[in-house]
Amino acid sequence: MLKNLLKEVVSLVAGKQAEDIVDLLDTKKHVNEFLLAKKLNLTINQVRNILYKISDYGLVSSIRKKDKRKGWYTYFWKIETVKSLEFLKENIVKKIDGLNNQVKSRETKRFYICERCHIELNEENALLNNFTCTECGDVLSLRDNTKLIKELRKTKERLEKDLAIAEEELDKEKEKEDKKKVKEIKKIEKKTKAEKAKKRMARKKLKEMQVSKKPKPTKNKPKKIRPKKKLKKITKKPKKIKKRTSSKKRR
Repeated sequence: MLKNLLKEVVSLVAGKQAEDIVDLLDTKKHVNEFLLAKKLNLTINQVRNILYKISDYGLVSSIRKKDKRKGWYTYFWKIETVKSLEFLKENIVKKIDGLNNQVKSRETKRFYICERCHIELNEENALLNNFTCTECGDVLSLRDNTKLIKELRKTKERLEKDLAIAEEELDKEKEKEDKKKVKEIKKIEKKTKAEKAKKRMARKKLKEMQVSKKPKPTKNKPKKIRPKKKLKKITKKPKKIKKRTSSKKRR
């Protein structure tokens, strides 16, 4: 069912003849454009024209790799499933809206038709032409819209079924993508945790190496500190000055 929907998308964008490319593009990995040309039995330019048309709507993704021997770039392509289904959904919704407008118009307005030329005119244009055909001049007759309204409603019902299928497939693909993203996030978290643990271990080993390189301190006995001897204070006695007697007194 999914491939049929994708083929419908490609036929809308690039034509009915291009829908076979979906069988090759609907893969997990990107596919070489030369391989696509070989399997579809087309020239590389024809394949690229198809891919470019689809790419204009953003419905395919591509990566390029350089050929080491020849020096040129080769492109690899893959269809974007979610974007393609969203494009299809929008397209169906637009068609349904158009049918609703047509049904409303047919129910509320009058239309006139030429039985010979099958040219249809609304009431305003028919009045301007005096209710005569602009091609053959025959008198226009009022058209019975009952059958046409019935057909439009049948087409609308079919499109609503297609829309429900497209939405169901879209929800499935989105769920798959969400699971894939969760796995990728967990993988990245696991990788970052492992890297952090590795760095911690490296820092720990570096510290251990730095500690081992340092010289070990020698265990010397602490020197005993002898108490200082108290110095005695020496007090000098003042000298006695002898009084000199004059020579006259001695005589």
